[in-house]
Amino acid sequence: MLDDAKFLASDIMTRDVAVVHPETTLLAAVKLMASRRITGLPVVDKHGSLVGMMSEADLLRWHEGFSEREARWLDLLAEGYYLAPDFLREIQEQRRKIKGLMSSKPTITVTETTPARDIASLMHAHRIKRVPVLRDGKLVGIVTRTDLVRALAQKLSEMESPPPRPINADEALRLAREKAIADVRTAQSPRR
Repeated sequence: MLDDAKFLASDIMTRDVAVVHPETTLLAAVKLMASRRITGLPVVDKHGSLVGMMSEADLLRWHEGFSEREARWLDLLAEGYYLAPDFLREIQEQRRKIKGLMSSKPTITVTETTPARDIASLMHAHRIKRVPVLRDGKLVGIVTRTDLVRALAQKLSEMESPPPRPINADEALRLAREKAIADVRTAQSPRR
């Protein structure tokens, strides 16, 4: 269906993208997601370049346990090695920032000229819910499943109600004359 629509990412993307930075706190990110009613956020560096994604799934894994590195530190602590309180506080603090939770593996991205059908295929193949849109390596938008559904709804609406047929001036005058004659006949016919 989206094959026929000829929609591009630029036609359907959300341009006012909520983003976070690696140093954003977990609390700030969760509040942003809740207030915007979104399920994921692009993570950008100070230059606006995409460095990862933060999603509901990442948040659900937040409490799953420690990274391999954190586990080694805890092993050292358990073996009686002294770890400075500031060091331990820093470990805890890192778990409260986006950089400790975000997915930084290569993120699937598209450009503004990527067709909607290709975006839908990418989402399906990679089982993802959103695709950042980049221009010259910078984030300019995001296409979500919701954006694709809106595009599909627009296409289906267009298919159900064909656009009015354009008419020329002669045809418009003829139609107006026919309507005027019909109105006169209706007015002259005896009422029962």
